[in-house]
Amino acid sequence: MKEQLHDFIINFSSVLWEAMPFIVLGAIVAGILEEFLPQQAITRFLPKSVVPSVMIGAMLGLIFPMCECGIVVVMRRLLRKGLPLSCCIAYMLAGPIINGVVIASTAVAFIPHGIGGEVIGLRVGLGFLVAVVTGLVVHGQWVKHGTSLLNPIAMPPPAKRPEIDPPTTVDEAERAGLNPDAIPGRPIPRRPFMHRLGNISATALHDFVDITVFLILGAVLAALVRQYISTQEIEELSRNQPLLAIPVMMLMAVLMCLCSEADAFVAASFTKMHISAKIAFLVLGPMLDLKLLIMYTRVFRFRLIATIVVCVVLQVLIYCFAVHLIYQMNGWTGVPK
Repeated sequence: MKEQLHDFIINFSSVLWEAMPFIVLGAIVAGILEEFLPQQAITRFLPKSVVPSVMIGAMLGLIFPMCECGIVVVMRRLLRKGLPLSCCIAYMLAGPIINGVVIASTAVAFIPHGIGGEVIGLRVGLGFLVAVVTGLVVHGQWVKHGTSLLNPIAMPPPAKRPEIDPPTTVDEAERAGLNPDAIPGRPIPRRPFMHRLGNISATALHDFVDITVFLILGAVLAALVRQYISTQEIEELSRNQPLLAIPVMMLMAVLMCLCSEADAFVAASFTKMHISAKIAFLVLGPMLDLKLLIMYTRVFRFRLIATIVVCVVLQVLIYCFAVHLIYQMNGWTGVPK
């Protein structure tokens, strides 16, 4: 009993403290976005067509690099700043994979095994594809159901009309995307920097507390599940039933709640496992795990969460089966030498 309690505390602490720095970083970035990013600013640079705009959303991780532990906070602020829901979903799913830090960590983990290029290409490519397709499906849901997909805390505030609700400060004018010099009566002077810093701190603290509650609950569930996971049995299953290893590794990704900046080292430790199962683990984990599912409930309604889960799981399963079959047809081993 003491040993089980000790393992639980270790697993809980590892999930919590691994995620905590990124939750803090995400909250700070969210505070900065809330204070300085003008309303609808990003949408001005997006194409009017849905497909290219969702593809750009999937690449936003290169601009706002976050792992999945903090990306929900940043995504929620971008959503409130007017970024379309489909683009936000694409960013939320692909951002923890398509960013420089995660790509570098994946390279460091797999290049010594001789399959670094393959793993990076498949992880980034499939992550992008899953995010874009899911974003397009969510766009269809948005057209049909609108704001009923979102919790009130994630809904963009109603846009002000200058003739009815004129901004009272230069900062409000800039947030609304208006030229302060063109507003009748001239807004009052800009707020001091320390005042704006206080607003950033208040927003960051609010988001940190809001999300951390759900993170702790997710960490508790992940620690309980880790008590019953045996990596040796999973590696043996991969050798005997390579196709069955793909859904098993997907389940592992959901239950283990690893950070996307560290999960490549865990996947690389399964040295005899086929690359298709490793890719399933590396693509699904940053998009869907226990702590993320619980954090999603703070932003999305059940209908949208179910849509995301079904789209992501089905795509990862199908694409990784396809990868396995392609390797078999070409006589490639898919296992490090």
